[in-house]
Amino acid sequence: MATKRLLIIGTGGHGRSVAEAVLLRNDYVLTGFLDDAAESAQRLWDWPVWGTTAVLGAYRNQVDAVFVAIGNNALRETLHQRVQAEGLALATVIHPAAAVSHRAAIGQGSAVMAGAVVGTGVELGEGVIVNCGAVVDHDCTVEPFGHLGVNAGMAGGSILGRRAWMQVGASIAQGAKVAADRVLLPGEVVARA
Repeated sequence: MATKRLLIIGTGGHGRSVAEAVLLRNDYVLTGFLDDAAESAQRLWDWPVWGTTAVLGAYRNQVDAVFVAIGNNALRETLHQRVQAEGLALATVIHPAAAVSHRAAIGQGSAVMAGAVVGTGVELGEGVIVNCGAVVDHDCTVEPFGHLGVNAGMAGGSILGRRAWMQVGASIAQGAKVAADRVLLPGEVVARA
């Protein structure tokens, strides 16, 4: 039975998806949410939205870990830094319907969602999102705060740069590299190393 108390930052689509993964895994007890667009006395399902991230430090003794469930890569990085500055631990969330190799390294604060595949020898940096149905094949690297959208695919040995975003269905060929902060449009292919 889960005993670690989790706070999720973000109540949008990614925040709700992460919350469902948390509830299915039973690694954490979900205690509440923070969201910078929160209204007073707001709730998400059965849990309170305690307010904005301005009150993050006030909950230090009420949670054991925080997950930053924000799709915007640069904002997610900034919020990770704030969580760490408050002395709070970052949670990693892996949906039970994801296939993750035991020989993959998953950075703190990362999310691997339903139907995603993370192969052997993969390195996911801090704060990475591997969304539903995305594939990160053997020996790939996703640098910190990289984001694979739904059904995005990385062939063996490819690299997704820091804060880079592969939108739905984008793909990277074997051994190719995508630069930091680059956005691959839906269905876009990076074919050269």
